[in-house]
Amino acid sequence: MDRSGRPSAIAETRAPLRRLIADERHGPLPALMLVLTVLTGVVDAVSILSLGRVFVANMTGNVVFIGFALAGANGFSLSASLSALGGFLLGAALGGVAVDRLGSHRGRLVTAVAGGELALLLVALLVAALSGPHLGVGTNDGIAALMALAMGAQNAAVRQLKVFDLTTTVLTMTLTGIAADVRQRDRFALLRRLLAVAAMLIGAVLGAVLVLEVSTVAALGLATGLLAVVVVCTSVASRSPAQWHAPSA
Repeated sequence: MDRSGRPSAIAETRAPLRRLIADERHGPLPALMLVLTVLTGVVDAVSILSLGRVFVANMTGNVVFIGFALAGANGFSLSASLSALGGFLLGAALGGVAVDRLGSHRGRLVTAVAGGELALLLVALLVAALSGPHLGVGTNDGIAALMALAMGAQNAAVRQLKVFDLTTTVLTMTLTGIAADVRQRDRFALLRRLLAVAAMLIGAVLGAVLVLEVSTVAALGLATGLLAVVVVCTSVASRSPAQWHAPSA
């Protein structure tokens, strides 16, 4: 505090950051949602740059790409986009089953869903590694379906988690909130939205650099590493009872 007894500027700046790490209602979930947002940038970098212009996390863009492919536009793979869409819907359905069974304990829900995502991306990584640097059409479609399956389950779980406005995959409303609510001077809302945008940007840059300069396998390796972090953190944090385990209102 300053001499007048009011919180100092440094304390006011640190408070929003502290809420992202140790919020009473959400525990470590806000920070882990940002890790999953980085993951989204990585997997979409892989899908766009390696699998033929297909989204595996953002189905709005994928539906548009399907339209382009149906119209005969060059460079768009109808089979990959349809595989991703089908995989995403199946993943969302399976994620819904996980929510029904584990939704009363958010820590266990994240551990289970992220663990499933990790297994799926490990399979995708193995397929990519065994296929070599030049992926065939069937391999592309299979990897796209596996990645989209994982992201569909993640989206279903995130809907249940209700961690502020962190969606992990879509930034349209996040950017809208930054612009529309800037006059409300809610530092925490502004910070978490800016961090969400930065997280996806960082993921996209890292994923693109790995795909272009190293290999698709390397980028998928980064994605699996991020998911491993989430699984370990939620697993450890779920061992002892905590307020954030309960569903958010």
